[in-house]
Amino acid sequence: MKKIKVMIIDDSALVRQTLAGILNTDPAIQVIATAADPIFAARKIVKEPPDVITLDLEMPRMNGLTFLKKLMSQFPIPVIIISSLTAKSAELTIKALEYGAMDIVSKPELATQEFFEESQIRICDAVKAAAVAKINRKKINLEKPVLSPKYSADHVLSLSKSNSSTTIKETTDKVIAVGASTGGTDAIQLFLETMPPDCPGIVIVQHMPEFFTKSFADRLNSICRITVKEGKDGEIITPGKAVIAPGNKHLLLRRTGAKYCVEVNDGPLVNRHRPSVDVLFRSAAKFAGQNAAGIIMTGMGDDGAKGLFEMNQTGAYTIAQDEKSCIVFGMPKAAINLKAVDIVLPLEKIPDHVYQKLTGKRIGYQ
Repeated sequence: MKKIKVMIIDDSALVRQTLAGILNTDPAIQVIATAADPIFAARKIVKEPPDVITLDLEMPRMNGLTFLKKLMSQFPIPVIIISSLTAKSAELTIKALEYGAMDIVSKPELATQEFFEESQIRICDAVKAAAVAKINRKKINLEKPVLSPKYSADHVLSLSKSNSSTTIKETTDKVIAVGASTGGTDAIQLFLETMPPDCPGIVIVQHMPEFFTKSFADRLNSICRITVKEGKDGEIITPGKAVIAPGNKHLLLRRTGAKYCVEVNDGPLVNRHRPSVDVLFRSAAKFAGQNAAGIIMTGMGDDGAKGLFEMNQTGAYTIAQDEKSCIVFGMPKAAINLKAVDIVLPLEKIPDHVYQKLTGKRIGYQ
Protein backbone atom coordinates (compact mmCIF):
# COMPACT_ATOMS: atom_id res chain seq x y z
CA MET A 1 0.00 0.00 0.00
CA LYS A 2 1.39 3.37 -0.98
CA LYS A 3 1.56 5.65 2.03
CA ILE A 4 0.45 9.30 2.14
CA LYS A 5 3.61 11.41 2.37
CA VAL A 6 3.19 14.31 4.81
CA MET A 7 5.28 17.39 5.58
CA ILE A 8 4.78 19.19 8.91
CA ILE A 9 5.49 22.94 9.06
CA ASP A 10 5.46 24.46 12.56
CA ASP A 11 7.91 26.63 14.47
CA SER A 12 7.50 24.59 17.67
CA ALA A 13 9.78 21.55 17.94
CA LEU A 14 7.38 19.98 20.46
CA VAL A 15 4.42 20.37 18.10
CA ARG A 16 6.41 18.93 15.19
CA GLN A 17 7.38 15.95 17.32
CA THR A 18 3.81 15.44 18.60
CA LEU A 19 2.24 15.67 15.13
CA ALA A 20 4.83 13.31 13.64
CA GLY A 21 4.11 10.83 16.41
CA ILE A 22 0.35 11.06 15.81
CA LEU A 23 0.58 10.69 12.04
CA ASN A 24 3.13 7.88 12.06
CA THR A 25 0.80 5.73 14.18
CA ASP A 26 -1.42 5.36 11.13
CA PRO A 27 -0.26 2.67 8.68
CA ALA A 28 -1.52 4.70 5.70
CA ILE A 29 0.57 7.80 6.55
CA GLN A 30 4.30 8.58 6.55
CA VAL A 31 5.86 11.85 7.72
CA ILE A 32 8.67 12.47 5.26
CA ALA A 33 9.81 15.88 6.47
CA THR A 34 9.34 18.61 9.07
CA ALA A 35 10.26 22.28 8.89
CA ALA A 36 10.47 25.07 11.45
CA ASP A 37 9.33 27.72 8.98
CA PRO A 38 8.10 28.07 5.37
CA ILE A 39 11.54 29.04 4.02
CA PHE A 40 13.02 25.70 5.08
CA ALA A 41 9.85 23.95 3.92
CA ALA A 42 10.05 25.42 0.41
CA ARG A 43 13.54 23.98 -0.11
CA LYS A 44 12.40 20.53 1.00
CA ILE A 45 9.27 20.62 -1.17
CA VAL A 46 11.38 21.15 -4.29
CA LYS A 47 13.52 18.10 -3.42
CA GLU A 48 10.63 15.79 -2.47
CA PRO A 49 7.05 17.06 -2.84
CA PRO A 50 4.73 15.69 -0.16
CA ASP A 51 1.17 14.54 -0.81
CA VAL A 52 -0.20 16.65 2.06
CA ILE A 53 1.17 19.53 4.14
CA THR A 54 0.17 20.45 7.68
CA LEU A 55 0.73 24.16 8.27
CA ASP A 56 0.78 26.48 11.25
CA LEU A 57 -0.10 30.11 10.49
CA GLU A 58 1.94 32.13 12.96
CA MET A 59 5.63 31.52 12.25
CA PRO A 60 8.87 33.51 11.91
CA ARG A 61 10.37 34.79 8.63
CA MET A 62 7.19 34.09 6.62
CA ASN A 63 3.68 33.66 8.01
CA GLY A 64 1.53 30.75 6.98
CA LEU A 65 -0.95 32.78 4.92
CA THR A 66 1.80 34.26 2.73
CA PHE A 67 3.31 30.81 2.27
CA LEU A 68 -0.07 29.30 1.43
CA LYS A 69 -0.72 31.83 -1.34
CA LYS A 70 2.72 31.22 -2.85
CA LEU A 71 2.34 27.45 -2.56
CA MET A 72 -1.06 27.36 -4.28
CA SER A 73 0.27 29.36 -7.23
CA GLN A 74 3.34 27.14 -7.70
CA PHE A 75 2.73 23.72 -6.09
CA PRO A 76 -1.01 22.98 -5.59
CA ILE A 77 -0.48 20.55 -2.72
CA PRO A 78 -3.38 19.90 -0.31
CA VAL A 79 -2.83 21.86 2.92
CA ILE A 80 -4.37 21.29 6.35
CA ILE A 81 -4.15 24.18 8.80
CA ILE A 82 -3.27 23.02 12.31
CA SER A 83 -3.75 25.98 14.59
CA SER A 84 -4.19 26.92 18.24
CA LEU A 85 -7.68 27.49 19.63
CA THR A 86 -7.73 31.28 19.83
CA ALA A 87 -9.99 33.95 18.36
CA LYS A 88 -7.04 35.51 16.48
CA SER A 89 -5.97 32.20 14.93
CA ALA A 90 -9.59 31.47 14.00
CA GLU A 91 -9.83 34.62 11.87
CA LEU A 92 -6.54 33.83 10.12
CA THR A 93 -7.60 30.25 9.52
CA ILE A 94 -10.87 31.25 7.86
CA LYS A 95 -8.75 33.40 5.53
CA ALA A 96 -6.59 30.35 4.82
CA LEU A 97 -9.67 28.41 3.68
CA GLU A 98 -10.35 31.22 1.19
CA TYR A 99 -6.78 30.90 -0.08
CA GLY A 100 -7.16 27.17 -0.74
CA ALA A 101 -6.51 25.26 2.48
CA MET A 102 -8.45 21.98 2.61
CA ASP A 103 -9.32 21.72 6.29
CA ILE A 104 -8.78 23.04 9.82
CA VAL A 105 -7.65 21.03 12.82
CA SER A 106 -6.93 22.31 16.32
CA LYS A 107 -3.49 21.62 17.75
CA PRO A 108 -3.47 18.53 19.95
CA GLU A 109 -3.21 19.00 23.70
CA LEU A 110 -1.54 16.50 25.97
CA ALA A 111 -3.59 17.42 29.05
CA THR A 112 -5.86 14.38 28.82
CA GLN A 113 -5.63 11.04 27.08
CA GLU A 114 -9.15 11.52 25.70
CA PHE A 115 -8.27 14.83 24.03
CA PHE A 116 -5.08 13.37 22.60
CA GLU A 117 -6.92 10.37 21.14
CA GLU A 118 -9.61 12.60 19.62
CA SER A 119 -6.87 14.78 18.11
CA GLN A 120 -5.26 11.66 16.68
CA ILE A 121 -8.52 10.64 15.00
CA ARG A 122 -9.21 14.11 13.62
CA ILE A 123 -5.70 14.77 12.29
CA CYS A 124 -5.27 11.37 10.61
CA ASP A 125 -8.71 11.55 9.03
CA ALA A 126 -8.06 15.10 7.77
CA VAL A 127 -4.81 14.01 6.11
CA LYS A 128 -6.53 11.05 4.42
CA ALA A 129 -9.37 13.23 3.17
CA ALA A 130 -6.93 15.81 1.79
CA ALA A 131 -4.96 13.10 0.00
CA VAL A 132 -8.08 11.67 -1.67
CA ALA A 133 -9.27 15.15 -2.62
CA LYS A 134 -6.19 15.86 -4.70
CA ILE A 135 -7.03 16.04 -8.42
CA ASN A 136 -6.16 12.90 -10.37
CA ARG A 137 -5.03 11.29 -7.17
CA LYS A 138 -4.96 7.48 -7.12
CA LYS A 139 -7.29 6.06 -4.53
CA ILE A 140 -5.60 4.42 -1.57
CA ASN A 141 -6.67 2.13 1.23
CA LEU A 142 -7.92 4.41 3.99
CA GLU A 143 -7.58 2.04 6.91
CA LYS A 144 -8.67 3.73 10.14
CA PRO A 145 -6.92 3.19 13.48
CA VAL A 146 -9.16 2.03 16.32
CA LEU A 147 -8.48 4.47 19.14
CA SER A 148 -11.62 4.76 21.25
CA PRO A 149 -15.04 3.16 21.74
CA LYS A 150 -17.47 3.76 18.88
CA TYR A 151 -20.68 5.55 19.74
CA SER A 152 -23.78 6.02 17.65
CA ALA A 153 -26.07 9.02 17.41
CA ASP A 154 -28.40 7.17 19.80
CA HIS A 155 -25.95 7.77 22.62
CA VAL A 156 -25.94 11.55 22.09
CA LEU A 157 -29.69 11.74 21.55
CA SER A 158 -30.14 9.88 24.84
CA LEU A 159 -28.35 12.78 26.56
CA SER A 160 -30.79 15.29 25.05
CA LYS A 161 -32.91 17.41 27.37
CA SER A 162 -35.87 16.53 25.12
CA ASN A 163 -35.51 12.77 25.30
CA SER A 164 -39.02 12.19 26.65
CA SER A 165 -41.89 11.39 24.32
CA THR A 166 -42.86 14.59 22.53
CA THR A 167 -46.04 15.36 20.64
CA ILE A 168 -45.21 17.44 17.58
CA LYS A 169 -47.88 20.10 17.14
CA GLU A 170 -49.26 20.75 13.69
CA THR A 171 -47.17 23.33 11.86
CA THR A 172 -46.46 24.42 8.32
CA ASP A 173 -42.96 25.66 9.23
CA LYS A 174 -40.20 24.04 7.20
CA VAL A 175 -36.57 23.50 8.15
CA ILE A 176 -33.46 22.54 6.18
CA ALA A 177 -30.71 20.40 7.76
CA VAL A 178 -27.29 20.44 6.10
CA GLY A 179 -24.21 18.31 6.77
CA ALA A 180 -20.71 18.65 5.31
CA SER A 181 -17.04 17.97 6.00
CA THR A 182 -13.94 18.33 3.78
CA GLY A 183 -14.64 20.99 1.16
CA GLY A 184 -17.82 21.95 2.96
CA THR A 185 -16.88 25.51 3.83
CA ASP A 186 -17.00 26.55 0.17
CA ALA A 187 -20.11 24.44 -0.51
CA ILE A 188 -21.97 25.93 2.45
CA GLN A 189 -20.97 29.44 1.42
CA LEU A 190 -22.36 28.95 -2.08
CA PHE A 191 -25.55 27.45 -0.68
CA LEU A 192 -26.17 30.20 1.88
CA GLU A 193 -25.18 33.08 -0.43
CA THR A 194 -27.87 31.94 -2.86
CA MET A 195 -30.66 31.66 -0.28
CA PRO A 196 -33.24 34.52 -0.18
CA PRO A 197 -34.29 36.25 3.07
CA ASP A 198 -37.59 34.34 3.25
CA CYS A 199 -36.03 30.87 3.01
CA PRO A 200 -36.90 28.23 5.62
CA GLY A 201 -34.71 28.11 8.72
CA ILE A 202 -31.45 26.22 8.23
CA VAL A 203 -29.39 24.14 10.67
CA ILE A 204 -25.87 23.10 9.69
CA VAL A 205 -23.15 20.76 10.86
CA GLN A 206 -19.75 21.43 9.30
CA HIS A 207 -16.91 19.38 10.77
CA MET A 208 -14.74 22.13 12.27
CA PRO A 209 -13.01 22.78 15.62
CA GLU A 210 -14.32 25.15 18.29
CA PHE A 211 -13.57 28.89 17.92
CA PHE A 212 -13.33 28.47 14.15
CA THR A 213 -17.08 27.96 13.67
CA LYS A 214 -17.88 31.41 15.08
CA SER A 215 -15.44 33.11 12.72
CA PHE A 216 -16.85 31.05 9.86
CA ALA A 217 -20.43 32.01 10.75
CA ASP A 218 -19.54 35.70 11.21
CA ARG A 219 -17.86 35.81 7.81
CA LEU A 220 -20.88 34.20 6.12
CA ASN A 221 -23.21 36.57 7.93
CA SER A 222 -21.33 39.50 6.41
CA ILE A 223 -21.76 38.29 2.82
CA CYS A 224 -25.16 36.52 2.80
CA ARG A 225 -28.66 37.96 2.49
CA ILE A 226 -29.81 35.75 5.35
CA THR A 227 -28.65 35.81 8.98
CA VAL A 228 -25.90 33.29 9.78
CA LYS A 229 -24.95 32.53 13.38
CA GLU A 230 -23.04 30.02 15.46
CA GLY A 231 -25.71 28.07 17.32
CA LYS A 232 -26.51 28.62 21.00
CA ASP A 233 -28.51 26.27 23.18
CA GLY A 234 -32.22 27.05 22.96
CA GLU A 235 -31.96 29.38 19.95
CA ILE A 236 -35.18 29.58 17.93
CA ILE A 237 -34.94 28.69 14.24
CA THR A 238 -36.79 31.20 12.07
CA PRO A 239 -37.09 31.82 8.32
CA GLY A 240 -34.11 33.63 6.89
CA LYS A 241 -31.72 32.34 9.57
CA ALA A 242 -28.97 29.71 9.36
CA VAL A 243 -27.46 28.25 12.53
CA ILE A 244 -24.08 26.49 12.42
CA ALA A 245 -23.09 23.90 15.03
CA PRO A 246 -20.37 25.16 17.39
CA GLY A 247 -17.10 23.31 16.99
CA ASN A 248 -16.62 20.44 19.43
CA LYS A 249 -20.36 20.41 20.31
CA HIS A 250 -23.23 18.36 18.94
CA LEU A 251 -26.18 20.31 17.49
CA LEU A 252 -29.69 18.82 17.68
CA LEU A 253 -32.96 20.13 16.27
CA ARG A 254 -35.79 20.30 18.82
CA ARG A 255 -39.33 21.56 19.02
CA THR A 256 -40.78 24.01 21.49
CA GLY A 257 -44.49 24.10 20.82
CA ALA A 258 -44.91 24.76 17.11
CA LYS A 259 -41.45 26.33 16.74
CA TYR A 260 -38.07 24.79 16.06
CA CYS A 261 -35.05 25.47 18.24
CA VAL A 262 -31.61 23.94 18.66
CA GLU A 263 -29.97 22.11 21.52
CA VAL A 264 -26.20 22.26 21.89
CA ASN A 265 -24.64 19.56 24.03
CA ASP A 266 -21.48 17.64 24.80
CA GLY A 267 -21.12 13.97 24.07
CA PRO A 268 -18.70 11.41 22.68
CA LEU A 269 -17.50 11.40 19.09
CA VAL A 270 -20.14 9.98 16.75
CA ASN A 271 -18.78 8.58 13.47
CA ARG A 272 -15.44 10.01 14.64
CA HIS A 273 -16.84 13.54 14.82
CA ARG A 274 -18.21 16.13 17.21
CA PRO A 275 -20.34 17.81 15.93
CA SER A 276 -21.80 14.88 14.01
CA VAL A 277 -24.08 15.16 10.99
CA ASP A 278 -25.83 11.94 12.05
CA VAL A 279 -26.83 13.51 15.36
CA LEU A 280 -28.35 16.54 13.61
CA PHE A 281 -30.15 14.51 10.93
CA ARG A 282 -31.61 11.99 13.37
CA SER A 283 -32.94 14.78 15.59
CA ALA A 284 -34.45 16.41 12.49
CA ALA A 285 -36.16 13.12 11.65
CA LYS A 286 -37.56 12.93 15.17
CA PHE A 287 -38.75 16.52 15.60
CA ALA A 288 -39.42 17.77 12.03
CA GLY A 289 -40.27 14.68 9.98
CA GLN A 290 -41.93 15.55 6.68
CA ASN A 291 -41.51 19.28 7.38
CA ALA A 292 -37.77 18.94 6.83
CA ALA A 293 -35.32 18.68 3.97
CA GLY A 294 -31.92 17.08 4.49
CA ILE A 295 -28.86 17.90 2.38
CA ILE A 296 -25.60 15.96 2.57
CA MET A 297 -22.60 17.65 0.99
CA THR A 298 -18.93 16.97 0.27
CA GLY A 299 -16.96 15.13 2.91
CA MET A 300 -14.91 12.10 3.86
CA GLY A 301 -16.43 9.02 5.49
CA ASP A 302 -20.08 8.19 6.12
CA ASP A 303 -21.21 10.62 8.83
CA GLY A 304 -24.82 11.60 8.12
CA ALA A 305 -25.77 8.67 5.89
CA LYS A 306 -27.82 6.80 8.49
CA GLY A 307 -29.37 9.99 9.79
CA LEU A 308 -30.39 11.05 6.28
CA PHE A 309 -31.94 7.61 5.75
CA GLU A 310 -33.98 8.12 8.90
CA MET A 311 -35.09 11.56 7.69
CA ASN A 312 -36.13 10.03 4.39
CA GLN A 313 -38.12 7.33 6.18
CA THR A 314 -40.05 9.95 8.17
CA GLY A 315 -41.07 11.80 5.01
CA ALA A 316 -38.35 14.43 4.74
CA TYR A 317 -37.04 15.36 1.30
CA THR A 318 -33.39 14.35 0.97
CA ILE A 319 -30.67 15.59 -1.37
CA ALA A 320 -27.05 14.57 -1.99
CA GLN A 321 -24.40 16.67 -3.71
CA ASP A 322 -23.14 14.97 -6.86
CA GLU A 323 -19.67 13.52 -7.30
CA LYS A 324 -18.46 16.05 -9.86
CA SER A 325 -19.05 19.06 -7.62
CA CYS A 326 -17.73 17.38 -4.43
CA ILE A 327 -14.19 17.86 -3.15
CA VAL A 328 -14.54 14.42 -1.54
CA PHE A 329 -17.45 12.18 -2.58
CA GLY A 330 -17.51 10.16 0.62
CA MET A 331 -20.48 11.26 2.72
CA PRO A 332 -22.88 11.75 -0.23
CA LYS A 333 -21.84 8.42 -1.74
CA ALA A 334 -22.48 6.61 1.55
CA ALA A 335 -25.98 8.13 1.75
CA ILE A 336 -26.72 7.25 -1.88
CA ASN A 337 -25.56 3.66 -1.34
CA LEU A 338 -27.87 3.45 1.68
CA LYS A 339 -30.79 4.59 -0.53
CA ALA A 340 -31.31 7.57 1.76
CA VAL A 341 -31.49 10.13 -1.05
CA ASP A 342 -34.44 11.34 -3.12
CA ILE A 343 -32.29 13.21 -5.63
CA VAL A 344 -28.61 13.81 -6.48
CA LEU A 345 -27.74 17.30 -7.72
CA PRO A 346 -24.74 19.48 -8.60
CA LEU A 347 -24.00 21.93 -5.80
CA GLU A 348 -25.08 24.98 -7.78
CA LYS A 349 -28.57 23.53 -8.36
CA ILE A 350 -29.28 22.56 -4.75
CA PRO A 351 -30.31 25.97 -3.32
CA ASP A 352 -33.07 26.73 -5.87
CA HIS A 353 -34.25 23.12 -5.90
CA VAL A 354 -34.73 22.80 -2.15
CA TYR A 355 -36.23 26.29 -1.89
CA GLN A 356 -38.76 25.44 -4.61
CA LYS A 357 -39.54 22.07 -3.02
CA LEU A 358 -40.31 23.61 0.38
CA THR A 359 -41.93 26.91 -0.65
CA GLY A 360 -43.35 26.32 -4.13
CA LYS A 361 -41.36 29.33 -5.38
CA ARG A 362 -38.17 29.81 -7.36
CA ILE A 363 -35.31 31.91 -6.04
CA GLY A 364 -35.59 35.28 -7.73
CA TYR A 365 -39.13 34.57 -8.94
CA GLN A 366 -41.20 35.14 -5.80
